[in-house]
Parts: sequence; structure tokens; C-alpha cells
Amino acid sequence: VFQRWVNREISNFDYLIQLNTMAGRTYNDLAQYPVFPWILRDYTSEELDLNNPAVFRDLSKPIVVFTKISFFRYENFEDPLGMIDKFHYGTHYSNAAGVMHYLIRVEPFTTLHIQLQSGRFDCADRQFHSIPATWQALMDNPNDVKELIPEFFYFPEFLENQNGFNLGQLQMSKEVVNDVILPKWAHSPEDFIYKHRKALESEYVSAHLHEWIDLIFGYKQRGPAAVEALNVFYYCTYEGAVDLDALTDEKERKALEGMINNFGQTPCQL
Repeated sequence: VFQRWVNREISNFDYLIQLNTMAGRTYNDLAQYPVFPWILRDYTSEELDLNNPAVFRDLSKPIVVFTKISFFRYENFEDPLGMIDKFHYGTHYSNAAGVMHYLIRVEPFTTLHIQLQSGRFDCADRQFHSIPATWQALMDNPNDVKELIPEFFYFPEFLENQNGFNLGQLQMSKEVVNDVILPKWAHSPEDFIYKHRKALESEYVSAHLHEWIDLIFGYKQRGPAAVEALNVFYYCTYEGAVDLDALTDEKERKALEGMINNFGQTPCQL
């Protein structure tokens, strides 16, 4: 697969899907849903110039590094189960809540979201209502480290409130949350997907995508290389960090399972 990608016999999108599959990611498990990168940083221009390297995100760094360098810490943390570990981020770039956040307008994710919120939609301001605002939140919020899901590159329907759900209104502007607000350079959900997919397959991304792959699936995922890359997450997100079968205390096991589901899971290292 790697050689076919290097030879440009398969697209960047197909390569990422295959890497996700090999690393245990699947559409059938929200906790291990396929993960894709933010690839752009320009969501305000009237036109998207894919020949300008400045419109792209730096794929060699975790999504938060070039936006929130002053927030980074690498310190000991003791969890309720007595485990002590060091990490940079107390949240994760891929978890079930993040998947439902992006897909809130599409069933069955709408119903799953409502079930998690005790039978109602979450506060409108916390919902996925705007792509430019979501990117800005990544700039401003040190606890937001979400990457993307594959739907951002092929599924325009998830950006539309086709079922007419009452998603509330924003507190400050009183704006009703309906279809997702798009960047100025996208004239429709289909246009956004077309241009976003074109960006994914661009020359710039083709030349730098391996840097992001190293962080998520490769040698910078754990160990000294991960520490140096500011890419260390909470210990229980990593495969093999905890042996659930060895836990005899049912309460302890459930607590740890809940922790893993809450924090998200790092893909298997390839």
C-alpha cells in the first residue's frame, strides 16, 4: 500500500482510509472511528488558493502545537486508579463524542447524541454549527484538539440539517443553528466537499502528509519521538497500556473502560 501511494497509484484519501483500517479504526465503533487531518488553515478568504502554501496547516505538528504553544505542559498526573503518567494533553484528537459532534445532523448520530444528553440536544453554542468557528475554537481553546473525520472529504449531507432538527439558537447572536456555516470560499456543501477533497489531493499535502501520518500512526506516536514532537496523550488512550483482562475488580475495570471511552483511543502503531 505504501509503495502504491508513493507511486501515486492511489489517492491521499484512499491511503488514509487504508492506514486507518490497518490501525484498527472502523466506522462500526465510535471510539475507534477513522481519523483524518485538518489540512487547511484558511477559512475566511473569499477564494481558496491551493497554490499558496500559507493556506495549509503545518502537518508536521499536532493540531494544537502551532496555535497554542504557551499552553503545553509535560507533567505527572495521578488518576483515580493510582496510575501516574506524563502527557501533553488531557483530551484526545479522536473520540466518540467528537464523532457525534460532527455528525449531529445525521442519524443514528442524532439519536445517540440526544441519549447522551438525557433526551435533549446539548447547548447550541457547544454544537458543530460553523466550520470557520470550529477552526477558531481550535486556535483559542487549549482543551480542543479534535482532528477531522472522513466525511469532511466526501459526504456533503452531514453539513445540512435535512431532517429539520431543532438545534436551538446561539446565546450571543440569537442565530438559529441549522445548516453548518461554511467558509466564504465554499458556495454550497457540495462545493465545500469538492474543494476540501481537492486540497487533500493537492501537491502540498501530497508532499507533507507523511509527517502527520508519523504522528498519528507511526514512530512519533509514542516514546521519545512523541515527547519531542509534543504528541503525548493520556496513558490509557494507547494500545497495550492497560490490561483490562487482568483486572479482577469489576468496579475498577468499568471505571477504566469508561475512562478509555471518554478520552478516546490512539490508533494501533503501524
